[in-house]
Amino acid sequence: MQNFAPIALFVYNRPKHTERTIKFLQQNELASESRLFIFSDGAKTTADEDKVKEVRDFIKKIDGFKSVEIIESKTNLGLANSVIAGVNRLTTTYGQVIVFEDDLISSPYTLTYFNEALNRYRNEEKVMHIGAYMYTLKDETLPQSFFYRAATSWGWATWARAWQNFEPNIDTLLQQFDSKKKHDFSIENTMNFWKQMQDFKNGKNNSWAIRWYASIFLKGGLTLNPSQSLVNNIGHDGTGIHSGMSDIYNVIINPQPIKEFPTVVEENKKAYQAIKHFLANRKGSLWARIKRYLKEKLA
Repeated sequence: MQNFAPIALFVYNRPKHTERTIKFLQQNELASESRLFIFSDGAKTTADEDKVKEVRDFIKKIDGFKSVEIIESKTNLGLANSVIAGVNRLTTTYGQVIVFEDDLISSPYTLTYFNEALNRYRNEEKVMHIGAYMYTLKDETLPQSFFYRAATSWGWATWARAWQNFEPNIDTLLQQFDSKKKHDFSIENTMNFWKQMQDFKNGKNNSWAIRWYASIFLKGGLTLNPSQSLVNNIGHDGTGIHSGMSDIYNVIINPQPIKEFPTVVEENKKAYQAIKHFLANRKGSLWARIKRYLKEKLA
């Protein structure tokens, strides 16, 4: 009998988003066979207490999974510390984990994709992360799934053997980069990954995700990704702690299951080029950027 990976869901103070995330997870074909662990962070301020309570009242009524366990923090850990602690806990106990946050809607086949990939690449040391999100890529000839260097954080999975390489210390990570690695890490300077590292060092963000990607990159690891996204982030409405109001990364979820997985464990060059092209052009023309800036400011 197959052992399906446990799901870690991290929630805070967004009841409507949490409800939608759960609704779509419940519609997954493997939901009833999956254990759900919900990590509920404590309120950061008194202003958040009512919303945190509303979320906690809702999650206590959730069904449709093999089991549901709620872990409530009395204090505010913050998203990064919550994710790191939760992933540590579940990979230690179960050897693998699927990770969701409270603003992700999923395909009915997202859990199937994760579990298939977890089983398929369990003993491939180079494969360290499975992502479910993908940008809207223009190349329609890409395979259904492929390997790539960077780790997406909107719906992902990993194994204990990979997660043990996670390095939380930013100084330990930074000192391992030379100019070529910075260039390669930032997808030839088309994405601000290196700036995110520096911002973390300077206290401007508290991202676990950039440290996880850096940990994978420095180990020469790869991530598995679908060519058409299996999740969409609904948190870019200004309600999220780390989200802005942007539709650049909005996607249409793939309604079909992933049937094809790469047999050769190496980065897909065509996919890399398609992603690099997206990242280099994602903000559009100067006029498009101005309109988006004004829209966000007015909202």
